Amino acid sequence: MPLRRIIVLGAIVAACMIKPTFAQMAYDGLWNVTVLTKAGSCEPSARYPLTVIDGKVSGAADVSGSVGREGIVRVSIGGAYANGQLNGNFGSGKWNGASAGIPCSGRWEASRR
Repeated sequence: MPLRRIIVLGAIVAACMIKPTFAQMAYDGLWNVTVLTKAGSCEPSARYPLTVIDGKVSGAADVSGSVGREGIVRVSIGGAYANGQLNGNFGSGKWNGASAGIPCSGRWEASRR
């Protein structure tokens, strides 16, 4: 095999083995999240626009959390905690928190914009 062909083949193999620096996670993007209260005196429903970048969740106020490669969600929003599952462009799960010291809980649903 000519040396030039070996060098080109080696470069192609090396390029395939290098992980991109800015690899996008499967769930990155803008999400609309609806929070529904099932128990307690919290607002009956609320909507939050959230952003996922490199698996990190952010949004207005004090939102933080993460989405794993398999779509597992763990988020904190204003003292409430949520967990659940994203699948493709949709997701759902449960949340719990408190309003004026009274426990609240419910479900959340999300869709990617």
